[in-house]
Amino acid sequence: MAVIYNEGKRASGRKAAGNALYDMAGKYDNLWVVVADTGGALGAYKKEYKGRFLDVGIAEQAALGAAAGLALEGNIPFVFGMLPFLALRSAEQLRTAICYQNLPVRIIGTGGGLVGPTGSTHLSMEDIAVAKSMVNLTVIAISDPNMVKPILEKSMAHPGPIFIRLGYGADDPVLYDPGSVDYMIGKGLTIHEGNDVTIFTYGAVTFEALEAAETLKNEGVGVRVIDMFTLKPLDKELIVKAVKETGKIVVLEDHLMSCGLANSIADVCVESGVYPRAFKRLGIPEVYAGFGAGKELRKKYGYDTAATLAAVKEML
Repeated sequence: MAVIYNEGKRASGRKAAGNALYDMAGKYDNLWVVVADTGGALGAYKKEYKGRFLDVGIAEQAALGAAAGLALEGNIPFVFGMLPFLALRSAEQLRTAICYQNLPVRIIGTGGGLVGPTGSTHLSMEDIAVAKSMVNLTVIAISDPNMVKPILEKSMAHPGPIFIRLGYGADDPVLYDPGSVDYMIGKGLTIHEGNDVTIFTYGAVTFEALEAAETLKNEGVGVRVIDMFTLKPLDKELIVKAVKETGKIVVLEDHLMSCGLANSIADVCVESGVYPRAFKRLGIPEVYAGFGAGKELRKKYGYDTAATLAAVKEML
């Protein structure tokens, strides 16, 4: 796997999704796209496949309902929109129309975490908790736009509904060289080796974890970084292995600390009877963050690269 550090490479997760869906639509005549007034990255798709494109306007509940109907007719619909409204406003439709019937609907949402200047109403810090609670729902978080296409392609053969979380979606860090990673849904990725501490992370803050690991490597500290891009089902075997081999665990996530990945990892440890010697969670505290760039907000609330470095050093 090729991982890129500190090179400033950025790309758009939204455009990656739009391009992938355009390419895939030529292969699958049962692929539909449903949007809630958020189709800016889908220009080529709309032009070429307008017969399999539906924009319901600013009505995410209707989008999920329409997607459920399309799936019942043998289609695989991709719903594209903003996470706060797909996960929260439409939670009943997600639960009852889609998950209850175990339908092959793929939900792709932007705004996961404190990633942009749009304020708390348009930033999703509870979506992972909601999605994890839904029966039959696979939950994925994208840490690199280069992940989007291979994961969407794999989703075509995946049973049941899938919830896919993007960060800002417009200016996202690039970590993995295209074609260098086999993304297996249900498995995590060890993206930096080390035996002193493990950082579990996902999504937009994966780059922060890698920056911290590289800095500590230069100081003689071996930090293992695991991209838990599949948040449900969890790769329990990988978690237990990391706890046994490193003993010290930091969980870094752009989500409420109280009900995200850290809770899931703690559950795995308790249920497996494998206990870390130290455990620290970093993420969004119990606040509505207000306005600011993602980098500023992560610094303000103590889960940026500097905070991650401090957490690891404190354990050592």
